[in-house]
Amino acid sequence: MRADAIRNLDAVLETGARLLAEDPSTSIATIAAEAGVDRRTVYRRFATREALLAAVLHKKLDAVDEAIADARLESAPPAVALHRWVEGIIPVIRRYPIDIPRMCCENDEDTRVYDRMQEQRDQFQAFVQRAIDQGVLRSGLPEGLPSALLHQMVGLMARQFPDIEPAPAADIVVDAMLGGIGQP
Repeated sequence: MRADAIRNLDAVLETGARLLAEDPSTSIATIAAEAGVDRRTVYRRFATREALLAAVLHKKLDAVDEAIADARLESAPPAVALHRWVEGIIPVIRRYPIDIPRMCCENDEDTRVYDRMQEQRDQFQAFVQRAIDQGVLRSGLPEGLPSALLHQMVGLMARQFPDIEPAPAADIVVDAMLGGIGQP
């Protein structure tokens, strides 16, 4: 693809993520206008709003995969991996604010998206268990609580504090996480 075509596609996907997160019934024409491209350009690439939505969800999942890989959740020291993951995932949430579970599971493509998201969550849960096993996070908490708290804090930081850069935002989240449910 040409550089301008890549920029246009990125603009459409990011704009689509934002507008579809706000209103799942947003039209392709509205997304195209907001992205600054002709709607015919969007329709040539995506025949339906559902096809555009699937592309947005896959783009977000690709970005999450990259954040997981960069964090080295399975091999880096847990505190380091946690910081890397938070620092990497905050920009993903900001760029693609669409909520995957809310947007899918009505057809086969949605099921593939949901299954992929679940694989990512399983990877993250394995990391959290490793952090517990290594004494970085406190054991004895209700199952799923550390992951749920972390996802809520990351979402809060990404959405409610967009002016805080990812690295300092990760510092805040990790400090709160380790101070809140880390080993006393």
